[in-house]
Amino acid sequence: MGCGPSGASMKIVSALINLLLMVVFLGYMMIWFMKPTNTFYLNWFPDVEKKTSSTYLGKQGSTILICAFPILFIATIASLYLHLEKKYDHDHNTSKSFSRMILSKRLAITRGPLGIVTWTELTFMAMFVSLLVWSLYSYMHDMFAFTAVEAAQEKFQVWEVKLETAGLSLGLVGNTCLAFLFFPVARGSSVLQYVGLTSEASIKYHIWLGHITMAIFTAHGLCYVTYWSLTHQILQMLEWGKFMVSNVAGEIALLAGLVMWATSFGRIRRKIFELFYYSHHLYVVFVIFYVFHVGFAEFCLILPGFYLFLIDRYLRLLQSQQKIRSVTARILPSETVELNFSKSSGLSYAPTSIAFINVPSISRIQWHPFTVTSNSNMDSDKLSVVIKCDGSWSHKLYQILSSASPTNRLEVSIEGPYGPPSTNFMRYEKLVLVSGGSGVTPFISIIREIIFKSNTTGSKTPAIHLICAFKKYANLAMLELLLPVSGTTLDLSRLQLQIEAYITQETEPKTVNQSSIRTILFKPNPSDAPVSAVLGPNSWLWLSVIISSSFIIFLLLTGLLTRFYIFPIDHNTNMKYPMPASSAFGMLFVCVAITIAASAAFLWNKRENAKELNQIRTTDMSTPASLLYETELESLTHQSLRQATTVQLGRRPNLKKILSELKEENVGVYVSGPGTMRQEVAAVCSSFSADNLHFESISFSW
Repeated sequence: MGCGPSGASMKIVSALINLLLMVVFLGYMMIWFMKPTNTFYLNWFPDVEKKTSSTYLGKQGSTILICAFPILFIATIASLYLHLEKKYDHDHNTSKSFSRMILSKRLAITRGPLGIVTWTELTFMAMFVSLLVWSLYSYMHDMFAFTAVEAAQEKFQVWEVKLETAGLSLGLVGNTCLAFLFFPVARGSSVLQYVGLTSEASIKYHIWLGHITMAIFTAHGLCYVTYWSLTHQILQMLEWGKFMVSNVAGEIALLAGLVMWATSFGRIRRKIFELFYYSHHLYVVFVIFYVFHVGFAEFCLILPGFYLFLIDRYLRLLQSQQKIRSVTARILPSETVELNFSKSSGLSYAPTSIAFINVPSISRIQWHPFTVTSNSNMDSDKLSVVIKCDGSWSHKLYQILSSASPTNRLEVSIEGPYGPPSTNFMRYEKLVLVSGGSGVTPFISIIREIIFKSNTTGSKTPAIHLICAFKKYANLAMLELLLPVSGTTLDLSRLQLQIEAYITQETEPKTVNQSSIRTILFKPNPSDAPVSAVLGPNSWLWLSVIISSSFIIFLLLTGLLTRFYIFPIDHNTNMKYPMPASSAFGMLFVCVAITIAASAAFLWNKRENAKELNQIRTTDMSTPASLLYETELESLTHQSLRQATTVQLGRRPNLKKILSELKEENVGVYVSGPGTMRQEVAAVCSSFSADNLHFESISFSW
């Protein structure tokens, strides 16, 4: 931020917003801590319910107030904060958000099933597990006090009633996990951005929460099935309650969850990705029947995370409907393709961002994430991704583009790009970039950002030591993508770049034709559009409008239905109007409210940006389109790149030796590659007691 009056004012505003959101979040977490206790259920909640229960929202009004509203309020204010930060902080390589003050990168675990875990993550994990243990203990302790009386009334054994109570307690604890499950998978979430995370980096939290959630819900289901079997009530499994819990709906939700769980384990996910991908769409079945199982009032406990996910998912759907103007494709000798798309000049993104690509000619429903290699500062009208052949989808794409008669038009849809709100690599004296295979792709955007900064800011930029490992000698061609092809007016000599390339599976250099790269120019289509932000340049501001206005619409629809239809029948007794019907209306109103608000914002921005998009289309259509040509890469730029590169054959990098020899006081060690490489670099960094090494793991997609 600036140092003038506006900068000082923004610092005050930022501090006040951070304080406000911290207070709201702590209050929200206190509710989860107190929820399992009799103090909450016998004193606090009845008092809140008495004051909020009305003819408009009914008894679910109290749950909406204390469980749904706080997080949606945080998401709305966080969106406004990010808008202000983007507007007044033009240095996106410095991180000033509240989140970065609490997210320590000190490593706690570097190997094991959890992967790389920092002390901050370990601390929050321990706190969350403690919350689950506390909740389970509190529920069971308070409800076990009444099991003897219930057993006498039902004429069952006490331990049988305790088994049912344990099942109920597990279900209630599972709701706690489910409340946080959807937050990490909302790609454009302001909550994630506010705390300095991206969906790619936080997907591991979704995996952890998913395993815990399904383990608890499975135990919940087994307890009830065992209880019904022992007490000769097995027909309870077929009961669809009209005013109480629906057992059939719960069983359907559990079965859908079990299918998703079984196909999400690492080995299956990596080897049969399509099975994992398609089966995960069962989350729709899971959520719908979960709501029918517990009722919409109870669903409001987990509504905030799912609500933000639905907004994000619908905005992605709107963005994906537009076909994108494909400009060129570069075919490298290493079965690698660089795709270049036309981009709106108003679209900016941070280095290491990713975009999701769909090619209908290969599959209309498969979306694959790829690292964005272009830099929004250097490439104002172009967005590029690099795709390495690894899997059936990428092989089909490579075959289409590398054939003797390649296509003259590639129909593509794009979601994104998504990335960190800012980066901090400029604060280091030296960057050590460690990559394995296609993990080099995120470093392309970092290197280009440093080239831009070295030419425009006048400040000292970090020296770069790139350590890359490839299986085959032909993969060295990927290094040609590190620098811009041509046409840049920036002085590339200011870049302090040293490259060590290791070929692990070959001991002799191969003859690879790297003197030329095939480049395809695609034929423009009038209906295609450049890549642009789904909500325009003020996307965070519009997101805050969507969250707040859609929630208001939802409350209005719910209030009108309750006041003029449900209340005259039920009078807030929850025993006359069927719970499945009210649950269906609740889910419908959530979807309708989000659709109205998001569609209105999208159409408004589409109209505002129409003039710029038409100008870009006109320029593209006037560009002559030859189908195929060859470009020579023997420029001085790429000659100097090769001179800066040392190639080691038949060897792996000795990372411990390389990192131990670093003399700089402030070194950023970034790793991008397979999980084993990440864990190896993390273990090496954590083995040093020196404070000059700062480890960063970058999520890459290719």
